[in-house]
Amino acid sequence: MTAISINFKVHQPYRLKKYRAEDVSVCQCYEDPIADEENCNRLADSSYLPANEIIHNKIIEHNGDFAVNFSISGTLLELMMRYRPDVIQSFKKLASTGRVEFLAETYYHSLASLHSPAEFQRQVSSHAELVTRLFGKTPVVFRNTELIHNNRIAELVAGMGLKGILCEGVESVLKGRTPNQLYKAPANSSNSETVLLLRNSALSDDIAFRFDDENWTEHPLTAGKFAEWLHTHPEETEVINLFMDYETFGIYKKKEAGIFDFLEALPAEVLKKNGYRFSTATALIEEYVPKDIYSTPHTISWNDHTGIAGAWTENVMQNNTLKKIYSIESMVQQSECRKSIDIWGRLQAADHFYYMAERKDKTEIVKYLNPFNTAREAFQNYTNLVTDYEISLIKKEVTHFRKYPVSKSLTGILF
Repeated sequence: MTAISINFKVHQPYRLKKYRAEDVSVCQCYEDPIADEENCNRLADSSYLPANEIIHNKIIEHNGDFAVNFSISGTLLELMMRYRPDVIQSFKKLASTGRVEFLAETYYHSLASLHSPAEFQRQVSSHAELVTRLFGKTPVVFRNTELIHNNRIAELVAGMGLKGILCEGVESVLKGRTPNQLYKAPANSSNSETVLLLRNSALSDDIAFRFDDENWTEHPLTAGKFAEWLHTHPEETEVINLFMDYETFGIYKKKEAGIFDFLEALPAEVLKKNGYRFSTATALIEEYVPKDIYSTPHTISWNDHTGIAGAWTENVMQNNTLKKIYSIESMVQQSECRKSIDIWGRLQAADHFYYMAERKDKTEIVKYLNPFNTAREAFQNYTNLVTDYEISLIKKEVTHFRKYPVSKSLTGILF
């Protein structure tokens, strides 16, 4: 029996205002609510609501034989609660079927796993609390931002009591082995039971990137053709994990290209052949036994397999801003201001660093996501904004000191 596990990433960051150098220490208003609302409306109407309705109908139609997993960031949930609560209700409707699982992740879709274990754990816990409160389901399988993964992250995740991790199946790590089975992280005291679910990148990208490519030899991709590709796997194949952006449906691939027709027809086409079924991530962990070790001493992601966490850390601008935002962690936490901590979290969204990438192979998808014309513009805007934010933290610290001055008996020791 081969289990097909479909996983969707559902995320959007808060849109940042265009922040000029002269705005520093003056404006102190970092987000663009008008852009946020416009973006939420477009996503809701063109992608999330129609895709959710199709998935719900297919679950009912196939008597629960169809199942999917969603990895929804805390920022996306916040935005939809504010601007499009009907999207939240739509996901609740899916949750009520019992055939939809919600994965754990970082609250802000951040790179905290690479920079701050404490912040990483805080975000994963906060995200789990929000998902549980909204959907009544506590996540037990983890999906890191952009599938960023290494052995150290596996230890952190295991230490939080999560049972599994969805990560990328990288050929240089697999070394000829199949991604279509369960693996385990290298054993130690904390993660000896952590199961790794590997993304089948070729099949996932056939939908996410090549679906509407008229130059692709397999164009057009139909549900029947894709199901045949799944069915050609050897009988001993246990699992096939697919993972893609949910915006693939209706945003990156337009309705006119037939992407919703593909989604609607896929369950029936796959289930035509005996021995194939759809599964949630937790069900995979409960039903199959890992047969090998998947060790990643170097960082991998689904965007890039180079060992440097991909397109978010490839140039000086990105690395400098990453160092900066995490260098103020202690100042943020010492502020004990919930609003300041939340602003800091939103500024950690990986999207802001992706906008600074200088790659020449930018696609229309990237152009849609990126509100800046150039990497340098994105860098300068972010730098101005973070400078302003840091100044505001310093002012809070000074105000606190004036309100609660150090005792005279201690001044000789401290100064």
